[in-house]
Amino acid sequence: MSDAENRSRKVTSFDVARRAGVSRAAVSRTFTPNASVSAATRAKVHQAAKELGYRVNYLARSLTNQRSDFVGVVAAGFDNPFRTLQIEHISRALLARNFRPVLLPTDSQDQTEVIAQLLHYAVSGVLVTSDAPPTSLCQEFADNGVPIVLINKGDDIPLVDRVISDDAAAGQLAARTLIAGGAQRPAVIGGAVASYTAGRRIEAFVAGCRAMGVTAQIVPIIRNDYAHGFAGAAHLAGSAIDGLFCVNDYLACGVIDGLARAGRLAGKSGLRIVGHDDIPQASWGAYELTTIVQPCAVQARQAIDLLTSRMADPTITARVQRTPVELVKRHSA
Repeated sequence: MSDAENRSRKVTSFDVARRAGVSRAAVSRTFTPNASVSAATRAKVHQAAKELGYRVNYLARSLTNQRSDFVGVVAAGFDNPFRTLQIEHISRALLARNFRPVLLPTDSQDQTEVIAQLLHYAVSGVLVTSDAPPTSLCQEFADNGVPIVLINKGDDIPLVDRVISDDAAAGQLAARTLIAGGAQRPAVIGGAVASYTAGRRIEAFVAGCRAMGVTAQIVPIIRNDYAHGFAGAAHLAGSAIDGLFCVNDYLACGVIDGLARAGRLAGKSGLRIVGHDDIPQASWGAYELTTIVQPCAVQARQAIDLLTSRMADPTITARVQRTPVELVKRHSA
């Protein structure tokens, strides 16, 4: 059969096998992650597939196997640069493990729609990030027999694993950094109600200050984002607060810009500020933010390790892993 004839109809694995001079089973093994196939056979099959323009139909394969190579990634809060960074690392880590990420934003989607879409794809598992759906949705996945791992969420669900950034260590580290730098009237700004991680960081910061004989104030806001940080700076500009822990960097950037607008310096010569996450903007010259790194690559690896082990044994007791954090010193504190 000529190449022109091949292009006029859909190329199948039989065509690839014929071109490569191998069995159809060898073609199937070549395109099956972790399947046993010799390097020589793999090279011949890939070359034949390239010449013929063959692509594996993973959706069709999932209907046959009752499970696909797709992993759902459920997320919200994409205005925060940290979420983009987190999703990038999760996606790259999934691809490196021969999974294919399916991203489902939940900011404006109905819960039942999210569930239906992922179940239609016959996903092998689901990773759910912080700010994305409530316990009821996570429980629904688990009830449907879909392995699920929660990232930075406090929901305690049977047979559902969690990866949590070490927020207690982060809050205490921020307290030590600010007080060691000379802060005598420290504060923490964040919306604890809206975020599990923010609540834990706030509690740890206040406790850490108290352990060093200093009373910390709490500056409450509605959302932990740039806009509310910018607005909150108006209160901070006229206060006696001399050290501030922002529960995330996105919020901290808003605070620094708001302080600049109000005429108060941020940094070692003014209000010392520590953030959390180490988003790319934290190192920009306008911010030079001292911050606590939440290592996305490590967290992604932990989450996928838990997910793959639960795929292998769905009956494992629910586990919790903590992601270590560390301080990055810049000009703001």
